[in-house]
Amino acid sequence: MGLKKLKPVTPGQRHAVVPDYAELTRDKPEKGLVVPHHRSVGRNSQGRVTSRHRGSGHKRRYRWIDFAREKTGVPARVAAVEYDPNRSAWITLLHYADGEKRYILAPLELRVGDTVEAGPGAEPKAGNALPLERIPAGTFVHNVELRPGSKGKVARAAGTAAQLLGREEDRAILRLPSGEIRVFALGCMATVGRVSNPDHKNVRHGKAGRVRHLGRRPSVRGVAMGADDHPHGGGEGRTGEGRPSKTPWGKLARGVPTRKSKSSDSKILKRRK
Repeated sequence: MGLKKLKPVTPGQRHAVVPDYAELTRDKPEKGLVVPHHRSVGRNSQGRVTSRHRGSGHKRRYRWIDFAREKTGVPARVAAVEYDPNRSAWITLLHYADGEKRYILAPLELRVGDTVEAGPGAEPKAGNALPLERIPAGTFVHNVELRPGSKGKVARAAGTAAQLLGREEDRAILRLPSGEIRVFALGCMATVGRVSNPDHKNVRHGKAGRVRHLGRRPSVRGVAMGADDHPHGGGEGRTGEGRPSKTPWGKLARGVPTRKSKSSDSKILKRRK
């Protein structure tokens, strides 16, 4: 994976840094694994905006990704590495020995032609999915299940990975990409290796138009609004936001914990910084 700096023949290209897509081997998705994708653009079932600054964007089609990796004991050949507009990582097309085709998140170390497998008897190498009890300590994994059979949900973004620190009795201890240390059941499935496209965090879009194509709408600063529209608004001239900072709905922001307590808090051994 690499990045390329565009030749500044236009103002929008002067500061743009984009992926070179050198790892991709196919430009069209597998027809049987693609479905129409309807996006909510930040609205709920009543049509009201519940998440601001979302909308427009280029039309997308959804690729079915096998996060569960429940097809155990059947080897699969890596047929292609593709782009997915719905996520930051690349995806890999697998051709199973029985003729079935599936997409998985592309591990960083996997190449076209390699063979992968899922199940307790699989070898702990990049792309293989195993229960945490079968993976050696110190291994980097991704697409980790929170509970056995719940499909992979942890460490799925581009370039991320969780590290298996060790095992104690009936639980495995992982360090997540955020720095949080958390315990998982030994039966949780995880895929060995890091997620592909680690340079995604270094991409610079260069112009507002590329960001609009991604489905993000403009955001307005609170200090530029009126007093009726935002706690930071109003006043004569440039008055600043004041202290303490607040959200548009009057709640404290920036530095105030907002995470609600959950039933799984007991599984967290160390909070993220």
